[in-house]
Amino acid sequence: MIEGYSVPVTLALGSAAVSVIVALRYFLTSGLFDWITRRLRPGLYDGQGKQIAREIRWSLTAAVIFAVPAAFAIWSWRHHGWTMLYTDFGDYPPWYAPLSLLIYLVAHDTWFYWTHRWLHRPRWFKLAHRVHHDSRPPTAWTAMSFHPIEAVTGAIIIPLLMFIIPVHVAMLGVVLTAATVMGVTNHMGWELFPRWVVHSTLGKWVITASHHERHHEEYQCNFGLYFRVWDRLCGTDRGLSRRIVADAQQRRAPQP
Repeated sequence: MIEGYSVPVTLALGSAAVSVIVALRYFLTSGLFDWITRRLRPGLYDGQGKQIAREIRWSLTAAVIFAVPAAFAIWSWRHHGWTMLYTDFGDYPPWYAPLSLLIYLVAHDTWFYWTHRWLHRPRWFKLAHRVHHDSRPPTAWTAMSFHPIEAVTGAIIIPLLMFIIPVHVAMLGVVLTAATVMGVTNHMGWELFPRWVVHSTLGKWVITASHHERHHEEYQCNFGLYFRVWDRLCGTDRGLSRRIVADAQQRRAPQP
């Protein structure tokens, strides 16, 4: 608790501070990849100014929602030690830090896959998830463009894991960075990674823009966040975006 303030006020102030951090992270990351897109794929976002403005408005609302459980987890850790977050690598064997990173990524991916499929049920799609799919085609600003209901489903999982599974602050930082960067790059509308990565063994199991774009084209497929494991197990993996693959092939073709 901040000295002189009640718990509710402390949490409100913490949430406000975290929401600013989340919003700044969004602007910096999406802004960077928007700039890269405009340099490497000039014209790709032409005519999408109104869509991008709408995405930013929804994303700022989502930033506030994401901040609340995050601020509660931080407060619980700093003032009560209720979470499983730790700062000394010596607290656990050397192999545990990378293992915890994998556990968090798999748990986050699993949660995302199944909540994402739930949000595609007609009632919930119309009520909430449609906001995200109103971005056609998606842009570097789409990743956090969520209706508040969807924002809640995304906001609670990492803070919840912090109360259950031990994780070093550095590994938690890697998880949050991966979520941010992959969320943005998977929505850019073009493939950032080279063909030899996308079509490699690794590319068959890790999601990039070529895979996630197919979800925005057809909706009822490719629901994963980081990995294609659940899509493959559940028969919802339909491969890569035809448009992005065709664009990549055209760019590789010799110019007359």
